[in-house]
Amino acid sequence: MSEKLFKSTAIVSSMTFISRIMGFIRDIVIARMFGAGLGADVFFVAFKIPNFLRRLFAEGAFSQAFIPVLAEYRQRGDRDLKDFIASTSGTLAGILFVITAIGVIAAPLLIMVFAPGFITDPHKIGLAGDLLKITFPYLFFISLTALAGSILNSLGKFAVPAFTPVFLNISLIASALWLSPHLEEPVTALAWGVFIGGVVQLLFQIPFLIKIGQLPKPRWAWQDSGVQKVIKLMIPAMFGVSVAQINLLLDTLLASFLVTGSISWLYYSDRLVEFPLGVFGIALSTVILPSLSKKHASASKAEFSHIIDWALRWVFIIGTPAAIGLIWLAEPLLLSLFQYGEFSPEDAYKASLSLMAYGLGLLPFILIKVLAPGYFARQDTKTPVKIGIIALVTNMVLNIILMIQYAHVGLALATAISAMLNAGLLYAGLRKIGVYQPDAGWGKFAIQLLIANVSLILMLAWLTPENAQWVDGTVWYRFTALFGLIVSTAVVYFSVLTVVGIKLNKLLKPNTVIE
Repeated sequence: MSEKLFKSTAIVSSMTFISRIMGFIRDIVIARMFGAGLGADVFFVAFKIPNFLRRLFAEGAFSQAFIPVLAEYRQRGDRDLKDFIASTSGTLAGILFVITAIGVIAAPLLIMVFAPGFITDPHKIGLAGDLLKITFPYLFFISLTALAGSILNSLGKFAVPAFTPVFLNISLIASALWLSPHLEEPVTALAWGVFIGGVVQLLFQIPFLIKIGQLPKPRWAWQDSGVQKVIKLMIPAMFGVSVAQINLLLDTLLASFLVTGSISWLYYSDRLVEFPLGVFGIALSTVILPSLSKKHASASKAEFSHIIDWALRWVFIIGTPAAIGLIWLAEPLLLSLFQYGEFSPEDAYKASLSLMAYGLGLLPFILIKVLAPGYFARQDTKTPVKIGIIALVTNMVLNIILMIQYAHVGLALATAISAMLNAGLLYAGLRKIGVYQPDAGWGKFAIQLLIANVSLILMLAWLTPENAQWVDGTVWYRFTALFGLIVSTAVVYFSVLTVVGIKLNKLLKPNTVIE
């Protein structure tokens, strides 16, 4: 089982890696053309609102509720499975259409709610409302794309859904480069890029659903028992699984009261945190949820616990050095990737401060992605909601306290601290109810990891150039130095892991633990 899970995770990670690289190219283009000024701030707000709702309806609550129920229907036979998918897709599409229509009509009001700091600037709030009218339908298309992806993932077809986001990035890059010069308000091109990207992503997955014989014939079936079960699980999960996104949205809301550029600084630093989170954390979560759902349905408690244990070990092996790298190389990363054109060295410095704060939360962010499926696979959505409420309230209090002292950096730090609390409570809950029992060897494993990560830090301290060299360096110098640092420290880290006794190949074999 562990070997199969690793291969599936590797597939999702590689496809997601391609998508995230394209995402970096997208952000480099946007940073170069729009910098961190008014236009960029306005677009990021107009994109964040439907993107936030997407995480609630799509990858977040819907997928977490839909996949476990789908696992049940798969055991009933192909006819029942097709009926369930048809009912769910038709009902979801109907609900999304109404929400999208309301969102487009109420766009100016939504901007006032989600970015109240814009109210004092008529041009800013007017432009944001216009952009939101274009970007909001993205919610409709991308949520149906997530439905298609959930079906493919449940049937073991992980590559296509993981690759699909590439098309959004391509659409935004093309719109920024070739459409924006022809518009009176250039940043409007980015909004159209979001709209077109949503349509293309949905169309891309349809042939693959046809190939496996699972293209739904949508029908409205609100009263269907399977649909009602998904809705019952989804409503609390909408909050529980999306606490991190709510926290980030609160960051944007409060940042709208800070100096112009604050929203963009938070956006670019968040994007760098999203890279390892997406390539590894979300990939791991995507793969283990169907497996956990199957184990729960077949009452395999020991294997259920082992899957969680296996995932946690990989989280610490990959997530810990990734967090260290983000914090240590925060400014070099931002200078190398974004400090061109309209994006100044001062913007890179400001964004690096929030990146270091977000970096403290990377490991908890990934842990949440692994621990939450332990509840959702058992169709327990209430517990993560209770934990999520505690984390959200904590974040809101810390936002106010830390923002006063540290501005946009305080907002990022509050998000990281609330993620630590969220992950800790999720872990404690799984232990308390006996769903997860750690396999043997965690004490030794922790010491081995500590030695490897200390070696990583020493290597970074020795090799990292002075900050002035990054600021004054050419594009070639920056990327060569960054690539050399990442490769050399990775070689040292994994070599030390091997020397101290962590054999990564053992984690690929079924039912093995580190001893």
